Amino acid sequence: MALSQHDLLRLMESLRTADGIELIRVLAQRILQELIEAEATAHIGAERGEHTETRTTMRNGHREKVLTTQAGDLDLAIPKVRTGSFFPSLLERRRRIDQALYAVIMEAYVQGVSTRSVDDLVKALGGDTGISKSEVSRICGALDAELGVFRTRPLDHIRFPYIYLDATYCKARVNHQIVSQAVVVATGITEDGGREVLGLMVGDSETEVFWSEFLRSLRERGLTGVRLVIADHHCGLVKAVRKVMLGAAYQRCRVHFLRNVFAVISKDSGEMVAATIRTIFAQPTAEAVRAQLNTVADMLGRQFPKVKAMLLGAKTDLTAFADFPERHWKKIQSTNPLERVNREIKRRVDVVQIFPNPDALERLTTAVLIEMHDEWIAFPRRYLPEGSMDKIYPPEDQPDTVTPLPGT
Repeated sequence: MALSQHDLLRLMESLRTADGIELIRVLAQRILQELIEAEATAHIGAERGEHTETRTTMRNGHREKVLTTQAGDLDLAIPKVRTGSFFPSLLERRRRIDQALYAVIMEAYVQGVSTRSVDDLVKALGGDTGISKSEVSRICGALDAELGVFRTRPLDHIRFPYIYLDATYCKARVNHQIVSQAVVVATGITEDGGREVLGLMVGDSETEVFWSEFLRSLRERGLTGVRLVIADHHCGLVKAVRKVMLGAAYQRCRVHFLRNVFAVISKDSGEMVAATIRTIFAQPTAEAVRAQLNTVADMLGRQFPKVKAMLLGAKTDLTAFADFPERHWKKIQSTNPLERVNREIKRRVDVVQIFPNPDALERLTTAVLIEMHDEWIAFPRRYLPEGSMDKIYPPEDQPDTVTPLPGT
């Protein structure tokens, strides 16, 4: 294909001002582009604007493609056609190489490797110029469809008597500012004692509106059978649970409660107070648990009136676990089952440190959760003892006659 005078002048100017490596890159890019256009002409059966009897379709613009070579990144334009499809055979043999390279980059990103490290990785694979941040984002964007399927998958395949809710905070850029973003995560225990990741959401803060939206999304996806929600005592979260998760009790995490207690007593008294409060959760029956809470509140109240008030004020929520099978108590008294999940998220996130936008944060955290969810499914291990789940649902709530909870 002959160059127009304008294109020829531009090419000559590029060659005149380019250094050795850039000169090779410009020439390679131009040669490849001309070969692509020539193949497109043969495929269509006519030059641009030419009318022939052999024409089979028409050009319909171009789509951009970046080709990584040892001469650098080549910005190519692949002709589009109105009917059928066209992809240059010159690049066809590079498809698998490109896909393998992209897979490595995406995997590196999912593993929490920084952009600079990804750039080094690409150089090691033969792309001497590395890869730009925009290219990393473009490649990782290809993960979105798969990750979106996981976040919106139906949850009506089984009932979840227990669900755990917690949040961790990460940094992301929003409107050119670095802000904290809450990553809220829900996991659940199935009625047969297994575990699953239920969902996640990224937002500005843990408000009641935000938590309500998240919990409603779980219900809309088919979440049913919830009898107990285990979570921290964040005001917005608790209000959302009581408004959306109708029919479910709320268990205040004992670990988070102790942290709240430590904030109102001296450091020297922490160990003694914690040991005393833990005796509440070591009782054999529900009646003994609640009686012990009153006893502990009176004991500590002489020296720590604020702790007494906190215990009595939290009595219902702190002892909700006692209304469920005793063999489950240790697993449903706190959000500890989510701690490993949050640690893994933070480990991956800390490498990136600051995300370019909330979507990128959601992309990585979703990928981490899919990895953990698949591990739980692929290598099933009962989280709660076999035979201990039968007492959770009364006979009238068995699957063949189950009545959905309000709001489901």
